[in-house]
Amino acid sequence: MSEEALITQRLSGRDPLPDWAVRLDRTAFGVPWKAAADHEALWLVPGLAFARWACVPAAGEAELLRIAVDPAHRGGGLGRHLLEACQRDLAAEGMPHLFLEVRVSNAPAIRLYEACGWTLCGRRPGYYPDGEDALLFQRTS
Repeated sequence: MSEEALITQRLSGRDPLPDWAVRLDRTAFGVPWKAAADHEALWLVPGLAFARWACVPAAGEAELLRIAVDPAHRGGGLGRHLLEACQRDLAAEGMPHLFLEVRVSNAPAIRLYEACGWTLCGRRPGYYPDGEDALLFQRTS
């Protein structure tokens, strides 16, 4: 699927999550999160992928909470397309300072973040419920 053919939509914290996004959240992370909070925003490639962010406009910051791509569409650049769209939009909205954490074992995600200009800035030992460490990344537009 070409990038030109992809349509990225944006939902605010008050918009209901589409059923497909709840199913993808469950597939990717085991337990889906509830509806987005008022300070959150979601970018969607309908039926295929989503990215969920916590936004703090007053501080010029946003944190990537979750990003997921349908397993049948992984490896084709969809995650990169979505992440780059989010980065552009957030910078244009006055949030150039971006943060995220990722499991140390999630090599595909780490490669994606590094390819999109993110840099490692820390580590949280035992961060996840199963005891796995989280790596912290940041990016400034």
